[in-house]
Amino acid sequence: MKRHRVSYAHLGAQVNPKHVASLVDYFRSGCKPSADFRYGVEIEHLPVRTADDSAAGYYGQDGVEALLMGLRPYYRPGREHWEEGHLLGLGRDLMEVSVEPGGQVESSIGPFRTLGELDDLYQSFRQELDPIAERLGFRLVNYGYQPRSGYADLRVVPKARYAAMTDYLGRLGQYGLCMMRCSASTQVSIDYSDEADAVAKLRVGTALGPVISWFFKNSPYFEGGPNPYPLLRQRIWDFTDFQRTNLIPGLFDPAFGWEDYAVDVLSTPLMYVDLTHTPEAAGMAVGGQTRVAFRDNAAEVYPDRPLNDYEAAHILSTHFNDVRLKKIVELRHWDSLPIARAARLTKAVGDDFYDRGRFDRLVDFCSGLSEADVFAAKADLQARGSQARPYGRPLDEWGSLLGLEDTLADLPGDPAHPDVFQV
Repeated sequence: MKRHRVSYAHLGAQVNPKHVASLVDYFRSGCKPSADFRYGVEIEHLPVRTADDSAAGYYGQDGVEALLMGLRPYYRPGREHWEEGHLLGLGRDLMEVSVEPGGQVESSIGPFRTLGELDDLYQSFRQELDPIAERLGFRLVNYGYQPRSGYADLRVVPKARYAAMTDYLGRLGQYGLCMMRCSASTQVSIDYSDEADAVAKLRVGTALGPVISWFFKNSPYFEGGPNPYPLLRQRIWDFTDFQRTNLIPGLFDPAFGWEDYAVDVLSTPLMYVDLTHTPEAAGMAVGGQTRVAFRDNAAEVYPDRPLNDYEAAHILSTHFNDVRLKKIVELRHWDSLPIARAARLTKAVGDDFYDRGRFDRLVDFCSGLSEADVFAAKADLQARGSQARPYGRPLDEWGSLLGLEDTLADLPGDPAHPDVFQV
């Protein structure tokens, strides 16, 4: 890939070149030969009370924390995450269970090669979890937003990072608190071979993710009533915090590369500082190792030295672009889906991104796009729904091009999908 020299002059002392180099090294360490490409899938679930479909929440003897406590025997003791005396996560090979800010239960599955592996891992997770949840009086469902409860009905999970995010995102944008407390997603992660491949996947995922979202939309509800938006998750994220969500600035510039992405991330306030794995923190009081950072970016927080992997991962985790780069490419557009539809989505991602001929055709199409084109396609989908023509093509044509004709979401109340409630 032809590269240009990244200039930090316009940012003054805001970005440390050693930190930029550290993030580039971090990305480089994720490169894999195509023969080793795998998938990762994250499915967030909404816990709802069996009696009335209201949000179950984290707290209490019949909440999500009690669910995690019941799951502990199935997971490795050394992979538990605790904070302030509360259990917040569990882990074992190929499966991590964590809790999102509103008590959403996330299963992080993989890396795996086949849809059969995905199904086996997920079914084991649910076979262990569902009887415990049933005893506690709730169940997990898959929608993009809570069916009965609104964001004001939920207390945030007792995690310092979530408290900082609540304070920060509650002061700007429109939907930060809705996103944190009531939304749920399906995310698919894919591998890359080198910088050019990673950037191509970022571009294709960013441009076509909203189109694919249409075929997997699964948000019948919003704030206790019918959802008014064609793509609710996209609407929420686009209006949360523009400096860390939406499109990656400059992504569709032909010269864009890893350094550009690193500069953007490092230029943005962190929201929350985590120095727990910073060597210099050895002499700090425990309470001083984490704090809010509403104005400070990485150069103002971390020492003048290369970043370690923990620090790099934390900084990258404070950005929420539609497609995010870590040691994988993380496609983040989609509503929470039942496992059969999540598997269908994963297959579609594999067909589009891992099939070389198909991917090359999509890369060629996206090479002619600009950021403005992507914004226009997203706006068209939100304004016209099924009548939209993103990038000048009707949705049925996109369905044929992407192999998605059979994936449109069912309407609420479909008897074939008893988990769908009537409003």
